[in-house]
Amino acid sequence: MNNMKTIQVEKITLNIGAGKPGPELEKGKILLKAIAGKAPCETKTKKRIPGWSLRPNLTIGCKVTLRKEDAKKVLARLLAAIDNKLSIRSFDKQGNFAFGVPEYLEIPEMEYIPEVGIIGLEAAVTLQRPGFRIKRRSQKTKTVPSRHRITKEEAIEYTKKEFKIKLKEEEEEEWLQEVTKRYSNNWKINQLN
Repeated sequence: MNNMKTIQVEKITLNIGAGKPGPELEKGKILLKAIAGKAPCETKTKKRIPGWSLRPNLTIGCKVTLRKEDAKKVLARLLAAIDNKLSIRSFDKQGNFAFGVPEYLEIPEMEYIPEVGIIGLEAAVTLQRPGFRIKRRSQKTKTVPSRHRITKEEAIEYTKKEFKIKLKEEEEEEWLQEVTKRYSNNWKINQLN
């Protein structure tokens, strides 16, 4: 395989949305620091939405971004928390994927934190290939050509190979085939009797 076609994890962003400033936001910050080992930054609103009691520059969540080897280690732990199962709908057209962890206690090597309680988090994973820097560089920025972009299918194959994930839809299809095979065999036996 061409070295320029190899896929790698660029970053993983862990996010907790509290919805409003207060104790929930502080709990989220403590949890993200415990999982990532880095101090999270706050996310702020950009628009006014009176129905939700939001105004501009109101802190409503926190996030932390991990790159390189730290990202791979944390991603492996988070995928283990959801039994290495993802839905096809978790992947977007650019090959990135996102998933949620309902309770942080399911993450391996995590212990209960009394001041946090039980909350979940979201993880967004960005994949890249060598050469993706051309869209971020300061001079002569260009778009990544379509032949070099990561497709949804390539991202699924990469995560299956690298992180040993299973797709929920494939498991359901296998189960359905097994059940129909079993019932069709029973129907044949009943026809013979």
